[in-house]
Amino acid sequence: MAHPIAATCSSCKTGLPLVDDENVDHPKVVELRELAIWSEGMVWSSPERHGAMTGVMKTQIDWIPLSGQGGIRPTQGKTLAIMQVCGGSQSFNAVNQMRILGRWMRMVTIPNQSSIPKAWLEFDGKERLPEGPFYSRIVDVMEELTKFTWMVRGRSDYLVDRYSERVETAEETNKRVSKK
Repeated sequence: MAHPIAATCSSCKTGLPLVDDENVDHPKVVELRELAIWSEGMVWSSPERHGAMTGVMKTQIDWIPLSGQGGIRPTQGKTLAIMQVCGGSQSFNAVNQMRILGRWMRMVTIPNQSSIPKAWLEFDGKERLPEGPFYSRIVDVMEELTKFTWMVRGRSDYLVDRYSERVETAEETNKRVSKK
């Protein structure tokens, strides 16, 4: 399974740099950030490698900015679906890590998720997942992402509005109310 963000920006093929190895003006970083800001919802999918999401997936997530205009995170209020494939038995380490990152980035991470154990046994010779319980689960996840995205559309500003982000500092309040 291709990484959705990587498939879009071709970072795996053309070399999205490691975080801090390049600046934010790198063409692939700019492309990735523009796509992340443009999107209403995202699908993060990673193989589980050594009990964790891959470094490529983490690098893509790390390049998505955590702050934007006014300290608001550009991912705030966007929906997120997470999935993983495993080489061995069923595990949920990668999806659990991605769920934590999605929450940290203030995304609306849907409850459903998918994990395919022993993935190499599940795909046919055409590199497609045949119909069956794992295929159905992925369709369920995508349907749920669509539903949550529709429910959040037009409401994300309200849903992610936080008291701590709109409170004025004492100095700002003083300037606003002062009659100097």
